[in-house]
Amino acid sequence: MDEKRINRIARLLQKELSDLFLKQTKEMPGTLVSVSIVRVSPDLSIAKAYLSIFPSEKAEEMLSAIEMNSKTIRYDLGQRVRNQLRKIPELSFYLDDSLDYVEHIDKLLKSNNV
Repeated sequence: MDEKRINRIARLLQKELSDLFLKQTKEMPGTLVSVSIVRVSPDLSIAKAYLSIFPSEKAEEMLSAIEMNSKTIRYDLGQRVRNQLRKIPELSFYLDDSLDYVEHIDKLLKSNNV
């Protein structure tokens, strides 16, 4: 399949998933879930969503709750993009810890410069 189309679908899924998580986390003050990137398989059957969760102490707990509700999230996503996509891909969620890694590297660099 065309690489350009796959990238457009990935951006569409990222935008819609971000909006879904924003609405769900409004009920839980102090928690923020953002979708860093979505990677879609060439046959559009699988979408891997990388999530950045703040505060990072609640990351594992939130990720497990999201994975348990993945069928509901897929259904809600299907309702949003049913006019753009014929088939909604299976969703799998992963923790994006790149911000924690950058913060750790920054701390190490600052401690070596002192």
